[in-house]
Amino acid sequence: MNAVRPAQLDERLDDTDAPFVLDIRPESHYQRGAIDGSYNLPVYRDLQKQNNESLLSRLDEIPRDREVVVVCKMGIVAKQATKLLDDEGYAAATLLGGINGWAGYQNETILYKLRSLLWSLRK
Repeated sequence: MNAVRPAQLDERLDDTDAPFVLDIRPESHYQRGAIDGSYNLPVYRDLQKQNNESLLSRLDEIPRDREVVVVCKMGIVAKQATKLLDDEGYAAATLLGGINGWAGYQNETILYKLRSLLWSLRK
């Protein structure tokens, strides 16, 4: 399964072929903080309960002509959504660390730097 580090996503957001950032967290969480330009499709709780239909029934809201980067709180439920999108023919990836990883990257936290080091060692 494809995954994207926060720094990699940040580098690509201003490109002409920028990925479609799909934030699956509940709307109230999305409103408290999200990646600029991301799209909220609040199916997180349904996916946690193994209800894939909530995402599958809304595929028409997700463009097929762009890579999709899925974001949740920490990246765990986003992996499930990424797999579903892959199965449906989308070019999809999960944002490593989710919105928490993104915030750590933006704030240059020690925790993010340690996670980033671990991710680079897993290659």
